[in-house]
Amino acid sequence: MAASLKELVLAEARAAGFVAVRVTTPTAIGTVVAERLEQFLREGRHGDMRWMAATAERRRHPLGMWPEARSIIMLGMNYAPEGDPLAALAEPSCGAISCYAQCSDYHDVVKAGLKRVAGVLARESGAEVKVFVDTAPLMEKPLGEAAGLGWQGKHTNLVSRDYGSWLFLGAILTSAELEPDAPEADHCGTCRRCLDVCPTDAFPAPYQLDARRCIAYLTIEHKGHIAAEFRKAIGNRVFGCDDCLAVCPWNKFAAATREAKLQVREAANSPPLGELLALDDAAFRRRFAGTPVKRTGRDRVLRNALIAAGNSGDVSLVPAVQRLLQDASPLVRAMAVWALQQLAGAQAWASARKRHLSRETDAAVRAEWGAESR
Repeated sequence: MAASLKELVLAEARAAGFVAVRVTTPTAIGTVVAERLEQFLREGRHGDMRWMAATAERRRHPLGMWPEARSIIMLGMNYAPEGDPLAALAEPSCGAISCYAQCSDYHDVVKAGLKRVAGVLARESGAEVKVFVDTAPLMEKPLGEAAGLGWQGKHTNLVSRDYGSWLFLGAILTSAELEPDAPEADHCGTCRRCLDVCPTDAFPAPYQLDARRCIAYLTIEHKGHIAAEFRKAIGNRVFGCDDCLAVCPWNKFAAATREAKLQVREAANSPPLGELLALDDAAFRRRFAGTPVKRTGRDRVLRNALIAAGNSGDVSLVPAVQRLLQDASPLVRAMAVWALQQLAGAQAWASARKRHLSRETDAAVRAEWGAESR
């Protein structure tokens, strides 16, 4: 029965769009993963992602999520792009958006597939099931490695021999006993392309990430002002960063995704910075409806777009930047000050400073005005 049940799960998973499906147990990851998590949190490398510390106890072990779990089905959905994921970096007047965010929100796509598979498993076996995408305190990557989907590469993401670094992960915890698969070995070897390409040196060592230096974290998760030391390195990345994923040699085996909802939406691919800077909240919501970008919110994305504008050298963006000096959000105003300093001539800069600084009440924005070195 267990073997036929597992075969049923595998068939249903493939029908639901998952390209990789393997099984592990709740005890497969051992204590080393928990120790790495504790070190990560102790050193503050999670930045202001306070939820990681708040859920650490449950995150340390899958049974902390659900003590009745006996098997964990790990599933991967391919989102490999059709073209070069780093091509947008050569277009400084456009915003580079991470591949995963140029399509429908993967949380919705993956969860729908998980529910389909879990529903069949529950109906055929009578077992209890619970589904998880990456919003739950579950260690998907170590579990993916334990199940044999791939291994955690030096960039800390899962790498597959068949799909490179382009897998969305989902998990089904179940009370059913399913035969576990063998774990995957590490095949990174001496390669360190993912480490060397990082613009902000976010990897203190292989297999370690300091999120506080990671452009993906800074442009998506970080809610505050982005420190000056990272702004030039961000370039025109307005949402996320694919560099460490895109240079992985194992990507050569990954065919472009066939899942329509995970294919790039043309409108979301490298939007002109001028268009982004013109978005109010309503227009932002319409533009990015159904994508992960919408969840981050207009103010943070415009903060990022203003950094990109400052790095672009495109003086045609100066009027758009000047309008945002009066934006309601201090996040936006502060980066408008910085962008103007990068783009405007000395006379225009001094004139804007004289007009706006006396009316500015936010300390961080005032500091940006006071930081000019002209």
